[in-house]
Amino acid sequence: MDKNQASWNQRVARGIIENLEKRRMTGSYAETAALALEEVLAMVPEGASVYRCGSVTTTAIGVWKRLEDRTGVKVIDPYLHGLGREESLELRRRGVGADIMISSCNAITLDGRLVSLDGLGNRVAAMMFGPEKVILVVGMNKVCADLDSAISRVKHYAAPVNAVRLGVDTACASDGLCRDCHSPNRICNMWSIIEGHQTRGRIHVKLVGENLGY
Repeated sequence: MDKNQASWNQRVARGIIENLEKRRMTGSYAETAALALEEVLAMVPEGASVYRCGSVTTTAIGVWKRLEDRTGVKVIDPYLHGLGREESLELRRRGVGADIMISSCNAITLDGRLVSLDGLGNRVAAMMFGPEKVILVVGMNKVCADLDSAISRVKHYAAPVNAVRLGVDTACASDGLCRDCHSPNRICNMWSIIEGHQTRGRIHVKLVGENLGY
């Protein structure tokens, strides 16, 4: 990575982490995805149940392959190949009671607010309540100046790109542009803006100095 970009990432991440602390959340920074992976895995104790929520980021850095191979860790995975809809929904319900949730958010503001948009709502539900620990892996490409720009990023970039990825039958999957449709296949139904937490440290944001996810 360009040294100036790397320096910017580190400086901006430092400020975000300070603001997360003010909001009773915690954060840390890893310069690379490989380092982030090891640091996230170190936060998962033996015997823990871990809920897998939709996240291109955590899949890309290899979290699930490593956890599936670890003895003593139970991964609750509603994305297993061959699952029917009801089986997947049941695993999503069970996941809310897991020890740990690992996922990402769609945007993070400079002042430490976490912004996400879900289709079904299981990811944002677990972020807000349920698992004792929430670990969010967030590439620095998701950093936004303020709440308005974060919402715009999610609505006009992250959601359409994910619609393309999932191959859903919506207008944005066709031409990449959000029309705030009412399609039954719409994947952007439930907003979450996390301003802080009553339980200090329940949410940990692992910022990563690479472009990860959408």
